[in-house]
Amino acid sequence: MANLYPEIETFNHGFLKVSELHTVYFEECGNPKGRPVVFLHGGPGGGVDASYRRYFNPEKWRIILFDQRGCGKSTPFAELKENTTWDLVSDIEKIREHLGIEKWAVFGGSWGSTLTLIYSITHPEKCTALFLRGIFMCRQKEIDWFYQEGCSKIFPDMWEKYLAAIPADEHHDLVSAYHKRLTSPDAKVRAAAAKAWSQWEGSTSKLMVDPKMIDRFGGDAFADAFARIECHYFTNKIFLDSENWILDNVDKIRKIPGIIVQGRYDVVCPAESAWELHRAWPEAEFVMVGDAGHSLSEKGITEALIEATDRY
Repeated sequence: MANLYPEIETFNHGFLKVSELHTVYFEECGNPKGRPVVFLHGGPGGGVDASYRRYFNPEKWRIILFDQRGCGKSTPFAELKENTTWDLVSDIEKIREHLGIEKWAVFGGSWGSTLTLIYSITHPEKCTALFLRGIFMCRQKEIDWFYQEGCSKIFPDMWEKYLAAIPADEHHDLVSAYHKRLTSPDAKVRAAAAKAWSQWEGSTSKLMVDPKMIDRFGGDAFADAFARIECHYFTNKIFLDSENWILDNVDKIRKIPGIIVQGRYDVVCPAESAWELHRAWPEAEFVMVGDAGHSLSEKGITEALIEATDRY
């Protein structure tokens, strides 16, 4: 955390009712007259953390963060109804309009990169710049790599714990098996599945395994929303018409200044996807961090992103 800007408090925060069912929490910090930027967190279902405020010079940026539907301080908690990618895209626009912002930069990593790309393709005229990290496009090969077979060969010890939550006769389709348990009416079944699912990601997110991250991902409240919402989205192919939707529509963002920051040893969102996006969108700057995995907080990734937000 030494490379981040100092801790700051919000100058505005509140709740915005975005549908009859959902209310989202948002906050603003930094300079009220600065250049607006919205931070899109990962997961889906990860929620915001105070450290996310610190990737931007608070004297120059007006920093907006919000908890996506069903997670963090947004309500109802861990709710799957009316919770789709297109609902989130709509929510981003509602927050922008609510705060009276004409255009803003968008910053997102992992699922946040997915949502950033989909939002910017849908509303390119509202985006001044795109800061992307750990590219994920939710194609079947990406899901299979992390949740079925692939990453399992690099982290076999951690994989055993993920696998142990599911009976052997369901191992042929682990995402479906988890989805069944994460939507079970039995709270104990849901909790056990949520912890196993979440800790698998927490175990693999950094180049060097971080026990503190594993514990945080395994916390009851975090895991419940994180696992349920992630699995819900992945089961529904993140509600896109085709798995190549992002690459097929990249022309719509070609003129927006952008940077792609990718850890070479990211096993959650392997570098192949970032490279494919780079080849389809060569106008965007591309930074491969040679000594990093997936996590936003890894030194090389932090430095590259802060350098980018400072330079812009």
